[in-house]
Amino acid sequence: MSDAFTRLAPFIQEYIYNHNWTELRPIQIAACEVIFDTEAHLLITAATAAGKTEAAFLPVLTQLYENPANTIGALYIGPIKALINDQFERLNDLLKSADIPVWHWHGDVTQSRKNKLLKNPKGILQITPESLESLLINKNIDLIRLFGDLRFVIIDEIHAFMGSERGCQIICQLQRLGKLTQTQPRRIGLSATLGDYSMAEDWLRSGTEKPVITPKIDAGKRQIKLAVEHFYINTNQVDSEVTAYEQYVFNLSKSRKCLIFANNRTQTESVIASLRQIAAEQAQPDIYHVHHGSISASLRQAAENAMREPNSPAVTAATLTLELGIDIGHLERVIQLESPLSVASFLQRLGRSGRRGEAADMRFVCTENEPLAEASLPEQIPWQLLQCIAIIQLYLEERWIEPIKPVKYPLSLLYHQTMSILAATGELSPAALAKQVLSLPPFAAISQEDLKLLLRYLIDIDHIHRTEQGKLIIGLAGEKVVGKFQFYAVFPDTQEYVVKQAATEIGSIAMPPPVGNQFALAGRTWEVLEVDFRKKVVTAKQVEGKATIYWRGGSGTIHTKILQRMRQVLIENVEYSYLQNNARRRLQKVRKLVQNAGLDQKNILQLEKGKCCIFPWIGTVAYRTLERLLNSFCRESLEINSIGGGNPYYLIIKLGKNKFKDIYPEIVSLCEQRITPEDLVSSSEAPKIQKYDEFIPHSLLRKAFAYDCLDMEELKQQVANW
Repeated sequence: MSDAFTRLAPFIQEYIYNHNWTELRPIQIAACEVIFDTEAHLLITAATAAGKTEAAFLPVLTQLYENPANTIGALYIGPIKALINDQFERLNDLLKSADIPVWHWHGDVTQSRKNKLLKNPKGILQITPESLESLLINKNIDLIRLFGDLRFVIIDEIHAFMGSERGCQIICQLQRLGKLTQTQPRRIGLSATLGDYSMAEDWLRSGTEKPVITPKIDAGKRQIKLAVEHFYINTNQVDSEVTAYEQYVFNLSKSRKCLIFANNRTQTESVIASLRQIAAEQAQPDIYHVHHGSISASLRQAAENAMREPNSPAVTAATLTLELGIDIGHLERVIQLESPLSVASFLQRLGRSGRRGEAADMRFVCTENEPLAEASLPEQIPWQLLQCIAIIQLYLEERWIEPIKPVKYPLSLLYHQTMSILAATGELSPAALAKQVLSLPPFAAISQEDLKLLLRYLIDIDHIHRTEQGKLIIGLAGEKVVGKFQFYAVFPDTQEYVVKQAATEIGSIAMPPPVGNQFALAGRTWEVLEVDFRKKVVTAKQVEGKATIYWRGGSGTIHTKILQRMRQVLIENVEYSYLQNNARRRLQKVRKLVQNAGLDQKNILQLEKGKCCIFPWIGTVAYRTLERLLNSFCRESLEINSIGGGNPYYLIIKLGKNKFKDIYPEIVSLCEQRITPEDLVSSSEAPKIQKYDEFIPHSLLRKAFAYDCLDMEELKQQVANW
């Protein structure tokens, strides 16, 4: 055993012996060295199932065992409740013989359990950012008693937080906590999918003086099995008929322990309903589950339990909820419907299989509606198939993963933290409030003038009230926002209708169908018996057949490098070994089409009826910038009647007569001028994207949209390569 092993607490050594570990993994040895021999923060990056959790906790628990903290000694922040519950079980098992309690704290934990921690704050607290926000507001006077001797903060799955307002919220929380307790606990970040370590290190150390050490571990070659298949979908097909696509997915998952990832909740419901129908027709057992944010906690738990059950087949379709590091045991295969949005997401999902030393097995299944004979060129391109191949190739060839861009103007969070600080302290002078808010690292780009503008606006709309003594307190309108438990979250809360079968909660839907109509949920079909619009409850009964349901969902952001690799897939004469027969034929067909159309030579093609199509091969943000550039500056000069398309794949523009020859020079000319992102946002706009943007002055919203949602520099750079 290594030197690191001999330095671990006796109860940990015993646990390792009892569980027949033959050695500590390289990442665990490296983490021990950083924690034991330095005062630095630690960034642990390793593949899924490489032992990251133990790498963080083994040295931390040893230090808490040898030198017990007088308060909570370690804070673990996880992105979802299911991951916290999973880690809670694992830690409890490890700490059976040690006098270090583990607590988990989120919406599903009983108040009596929380009260025990509040009475005797010791050990490790596992919490979500939302529950931590609740503590900062509601237990403000107890925070020193709870966290005064906090030594470590462990943030799991940091890639899920970075570049988002929720990640900025965590940094704000840690800064507020540190200022109050006068401590600077060491931070440990965990992730399996980081492209740029330096950006992650900057994020992790935000607001502290300590450096971050990232041990470089040679992960070795990992065996992976990949396959990509493609199917045309006939939109006129009768619902009861089993399609070739559905049969293919059924065969891939039959009698296996299998996770099916979809990019939205609607797709998870549809695929499980189809698989369950095929299984019933073939007299096969019902081993099917659905796992997403609109499924009840009990049914999600049932899905997780089924996946963990050894030697027992189970198939669960999920969205992001099972992408993160919940341990679901021995998984034989991952199926991805359509393309993931990013290389990071592909890697995260791939990593769910191939544990216990076996090859990771991931199958992609892409579909598209069969193009009509009169379909335009962009409608004849299988975008999802190209994106799948591009993402796989970027990883295989370069091990490239998207860098995560920080948010420059997190205004919704600025409102949230301003109100949270006021709610926690009761009242503050404007200067004291400004000092606290502007000292938080995520607001480095926010000027005093920006904050003054916001505070004046909040006073005008009575979210903040100025007392006769000149102090600021929460106003009456503000109390209605801050007083709800939903305030603790910076992500939007969708007020969905709860679906019940008798007293059992099944999940929730955005809008209920009329009484007597059917809908899908949890992979089953339900008939509406009654709708209580006041309580937002739908009472339903389970029925036979296949129905649909639809949730609105964001499409996410795709990086420019993926689009550029998609172009290369189209024009290079390379056969990819993982393509199955249909996918191989579909790629050959579209390559011929593209060559005949001349798309391998130029980015702008003339279509019928005065239309042209731009294939910019740029990511979501640069595409959005190009669209606005054309809209703002070319409407008259090019006599543009309409701009449409599919972000970020293509733009279709209806031009004036004989204007096609002018479009490329016009775009190049505009990119050579000093046009700023703010020039592309009209004075009548106020883009409301985040949860609390409705409470932000419009001029600030325009500024934030220009700098966080547009990128003129990248567009100029890419146009220069056309």
